[in-house]
Amino acid sequence: MQVDYIDHMGSDLTVVNAARVSHDKHHKEFGGTDAGLIRHLARHDHWSPFAHPQVQLRITAPIFVSNQLKRHQIGFALNEVSRRYVKDAPDYHVIEQWRMAPPTNVKQGSGRDATPEENAEFRSYAEEATQSANEEYEYLIDSGVAPEQARSLLPQSMHTAWYWTGSLYAWGRLCGQRLDPHAQGETQEIARAIDEIIRPRFPVAWPVLIEAFRMRAAAYDLRDALLLIEQASSEWADPLPDKLRDKVLSLLR
Repeated sequence: MQVDYIDHMGSDLTVVNAARVSHDKHHKEFGGTDAGLIRHLARHDHWSPFAHPQVQLRITAPIFVSNQLKRHQIGFALNEVSRRYVKDAPDYHVIEQWRMAPPTNVKQGSGRDATPEENAEFRSYAEEATQSANEEYEYLIDSGVAPEQARSLLPQSMHTAWYWTGSLYAWGRLCGQRLDPHAQGETQEIARAIDEIIRPRFPVAWPVLIEAFRMRAAAYDLRDALLLIEQASSEWADPLPDKLRDKVLSLLR
C-alpha cells in the first residue's frame, strides 16, 4: 500500500482568510491571533473555512481497503485505474499478519493475531488462491475475453490506484475516523500516511482539526453512555439527579 503526494492548494493562512472575509478582512501573513481563530473554528465546527484548502494524493491499496476508504465521498473528487482498459497482470496485497475474528458478541473488526502456525497456514492458502485466480484471469485475457468481464475473476487483494482530491476538512474527517484504534488496521495504515503528508503543509490547522474530530467522537460516546445510565437509573432506588444529567449534557454540547 502506498500514498503519494501530488499537489495541494492553500495553507493555514487560507483557512484564516476564508473566515475573516466575513468581516471584510484579509491577512497577508499568518500570525498574531490567527492560530487562536483556527482553534475556535475547529472546536465549534465552523467547517467551511477548512473546505477551501485542497490536497491531491495518489493512493494504491487493495480493493478490500479501497472500498472502506471510498465510503468518504463528501468533499472529495476521485478518478481510479479502470480494469476495463488495463489488462496487464495486476499486483496483489500480501497480508503479513492475519487476525482472527473478534468474540462472537462483536459484529465487526478483529480479535487476536493469528499464531505463527495459523499465520503460516493462512498465508499459504491465500497465496495459492490468489495465484489460481490470476492464472484464470490471464487465460481469459489471452483467449480474447473483454477485460471488463475477465476482471470479475480478480480477488479483493488486487491493488487498485486512484487520484483523490479533497478539502482539508474532508481529509480531516477521514483521518479523524480512520486513525481511531477501532478502525480496520489497513485503513489506519493509509490514514497515518495521509497524516504524515498533510501535517507539515498545514502545521496549525491540521492537528487542531484532527483533535476536534476526535473530541467530537468522544463526546458522542459519552452521550451514548449517559443515555444508557439514564435508562438503567429508572430502576435504581436513587435515580440520576437532574442537575448532574443536565451538567453532563451541557459539557457535551
